[in-house]
Amino acid sequence: MSLISQLQNIIDDSSNIVFFGGAGVSTESGIPDFRSQDGLYNQKYKYPPERIVSHTFFVHRTEEFFEFYRDRMLYLDAKPNAAHICLARLEEAGKLKAVVTQNIDGLHQAAGSKKVYELHGSVHRNYCMHCGKSYPVEYIKNSTGVPHCECGAVIKPDVVLYEESLNADTINGALSAISAADCLIIGGTSLAVYPAAGFIDCFRGRHLVVINKTPISVDAKAELVINDGIAKVFSQLSI
Repeated sequence: MSLISQLQNIIDDSSNIVFFGGAGVSTESGIPDFRSQDGLYNQKYKYPPERIVSHTFFVHRTEEFFEFYRDRMLYLDAKPNAAHICLARLEEAGKLKAVVTQNIDGLHQAAGSKKVYELHGSVHRNYCMHCGKSYPVEYIKNSTGVPHCECGAVIKPDVVLYEESLNADTINGALSAISAADCLIIGGTSLAVYPAAGFIDCFRGRHLVVINKTPISVDAKAELVINDGIAKVFSQLSI
């Protein structure tokens, strides 16, 4: 039996699926990841990218933060790929109960997914740091220098930077969904970013599936491991 057939059987056998995904889900939509050979962390900048996307850098070098942010983290023309679309269909069919994502691009919602726990926030939400007024991502993209609210204060993207904590409600929702799942599909993630990567330890269900181009730490625990692009894999399923 092929790996795709095995995956199809697992999905058909499951009624409470949770998908846990990372940057690899969006790379096939043209959004670069951080840690691969061509990822942001391996490109040359004046400062290391992981320093630029830290809270300290945002506070002390705000204009340089936004220069990098607009150039390397906003991909507003990106479209959902086969993985995003398949997951939305699984949810519509009543099988998928939640998507837990480390991505900030909003492509799951663009594909039609409703229950999405965005562990690291979203570029589509931006708030004034003083009065709390919200601004769309286009406002940030089209601004120059440091974007300011009409009250004069700085607008901050609702993304979790290094040194910042994850949202408590998002954490609780994600952990609850994973704990209740009978099938957990992990896709497009190296599981190198904590605390998010530790969430999968809460899974106690029957079927653990890993879909990733390269081996990851939980492969040995998985019922099924497919080392391939996640959009390619999902495009072969019947949903």
